Amino acid sequence: MRIGLYGMKFSKDFNERIRDMFIKFGEYDAKIFIHSKFKKILQGAGIKSLDSHEVFEDDTDLSSDIDILISLGGDGTFLDTVRFVRNSKIPILGINIGRLGFLANISRDEISESIKLLLEGKYTTEERALLHLSTSEGPLNGFSQALNEITVHKRNAGMITIDTHLNDEFLNSYWADGLIISTPTGSTAYSMAVGGPIVLPQSQNFIISPVSPHNLTVRPIVIPDDVVIKIKVNSRSDKYLVAMDSRSYTLSTNVELKIEKARQGILMVKFPVNNFYNTLRNKLMWGMDRRNW
Repeated sequence: MRIGLYGMKFSKDFNERIRDMFIKFGEYDAKIFIHSKFKKILQGAGIKSLDSHEVFEDDTDLSSDIDILISLGGDGTFLDTVRFVRNSKIPILGINIGRLGFLANISRDEISESIKLLLEGKYTTEERALLHLSTSEGPLNGFSQALNEITVHKRNAGMITIDTHLNDEFLNSYWADGLIISTPTGSTAYSMAVGGPIVLPQSQNFIISPVSPHNLTVRPIVIPDDVVIKIKVNSRSDKYLVAMDSRSYTLSTNVELKIEKARQGILMVKFPVNNFYNTLRNKLMWGMDRRNW
């Protein structure tokens, strides 16, 4: 098996688990490709025998015949990992060495068994939809897709007006701090924080959720994912922010946005015990009765 590794700095209590992971790779004769910055992190943590593994810098030199790309970090690291796979259909496995770990849902106690199941091919994959952003002035620099959400937000004090159309039909003019267009995957992220609904990952929907709307009767709305969303922003500052997951850009209000479902999604590695409902209960304490604490 050919495995890519991308990750962020981790605490010392993970060192032994990372060493065990590399030992397991060796037992199964896996060929390992390590992101150059993560290799330096591993070396700084005292992980040895890394020189025999190949290194990659970005998506352009990440071998397309890699079987799995492992993300070691939190959900932010997982979102950053998405840009490496782009349209290659390389599945991503998220190992949580960060905080919440909703996307990176393999906990520290599950690392050893999960790597064993992975190397033995005892896993499935699940496709997750991506959002694609284009503008009236052409594509933005860099990766133009998002796994969680695309957010339009004010840049300075004062609200902005966000004129929103669905398939060229007028939906609403949101007078708010911002507007979140979320995938089902992102329904448990920023969208949920502003009162949006939780949507199952395989639902063919997007969620539009206003951020601090002036009119309290304006609520989140769920729409089909084959809809093209067009957005025009008006602001006193003539500027606004657009964010794709953790990447943000400042745009002029004369730049209009078009948001739609990307032609291809990404694949996430799944093990039988890591289903969405378990994650909801364990990570978000969904349905937990405080009286039983």
